[in-house]
Amino acid sequence: MDTQSLMSVLTPGTLRCVHHIALNVRDIQASRHFYGTVLGLHELTGPEVPTTLQTLVAQGKVANFVTPEGTVLDLFWEPELPAPDPDPRRAFIRLSHLAFDIAPAAFDRAVAVLQAQAVPLDHGPISRPTGRGIYFYDPDGLLLEIRCDPP
Repeated sequence: MDTQSLMSVLTPGTLRCVHHIALNVRDIQASRHFYGTVLGLHELTGPEVPTTLQTLVAQGKVANFVTPEGTVLDLFWEPELPAPDPDPRRAFIRLSHLAFDIAPAAFDRAVAVLQAQAVPLDHGPISRPTGRGIYFYDPDGLLLEIRCDPP
């Protein structure tokens, strides 16, 4: 690659991690319950909330969660969002799914929690050479996965 081409791309390792993922949700309370209670993500409150979102959080228009490794999940309340297709497999979005990693020893418990909470399942649990996974839907029909490495 010539010098000009090298100046127009980011080199491997420049991007460090996924900072946050923002989702639009129809029912902020149902989504807060799902991500906070069912999936057990920590909801940011008080000074933990990014300063740019504090007003929206105080107005009940945004909720922020964080994974144990620090990826923030922002839920933006969009009550006028069109209803998803009743068959979530027919919904057209460019995102295939969002996957959460879990320790292999905790995988079966996670499956049991999803089943006990009557979370709509897509498929799984499945086993692959790369580990196990289960696919399910959040309250807005977004396909999610909980996966683990092989034990």
